[in-house]
Amino acid sequence: MDLATVIGLVISFGLVAAAIITGGTPLIFIDVPSMLIVFGGTIGATLVTFPLPKMLTVIAVTRNTFFSSLESPAEIIEKFMDYANRARREGILSLEPIIKEIDDFYLRKGLQLTVDGLEPQTIQEVLETEIQYLEERHETGAELLLTLGTYAPAMGMIGTVIGLVQMLQTMNDPSTIGPAMAVALITTFYGALLANLVFNPMAGKLKGRSKEEVLLKEMVLLGILSISKGENPRIIEEKLSSFLPPKVRKQEAA
Repeated sequence: MDLATVIGLVISFGLVAAAIITGGTPLIFIDVPSMLIVFGGTIGATLVTFPLPKMLTVIAVTRNTFFSSLESPAEIIEKFMDYANRARREGILSLEPIIKEIDDFYLRKGLQLTVDGLEPQTIQEVLETEIQYLEERHETGAELLLTLGTYAPAMGMIGTVIGLVQMLQTMNDPSTIGPAMAVALITTFYGALLANLVFNPMAGKLKGRSKEEVLLKEMVLLGILSISKGENPRIIEEKLSSFLPPKVRKQEAA
């Protein structure tokens, strides 16, 4: 569970809710037609932009902002030191029994290619292709959320215009102008709330997490290529340690 995402949503929505409650009854911020315009219009416009299969992945994409199962670079270094030492002592084929126990598909695939005796250049091409398509999938997920964040305020403005037009039709009764104006502005409120507190922040979180995962994949790629070339475990450790911040490297050395 990503505590930063949870805490951020709780704080932002909590403060907005507190401001609403202190200013009066929260019931005045509930308007069904406004919700239909903003939520329905946003989803409909996004469906025009993206094909249905990709649109249906929005739940999985959103879930990725709350949960992360990425290993730390230190754990990856520890694994590769074990693999490198084992391969140096017993040969590269000694890694084959370990492959079945590895959960990470990318690492398992890389080690399997190494055990199969493929050339390092071929292994690099295959694994770099995996990274490339991983980046594209992540980019599509972030783009989906950014699109939702773009359309939500726009649909809010459309709802406001609709409300203003309806309000102008009843200008002969001044007592209805205030409530009608309030309802017209609620749609803008809904759109701005969704865009700035949900969709856009989540898109930013996905972009950051994608960069982190790609960096770890590149780290694994370097380790696999080093093992396939039969490099010294100490050299492999030094190469992989370059992915760690200098402060962490000093702590490891201590």
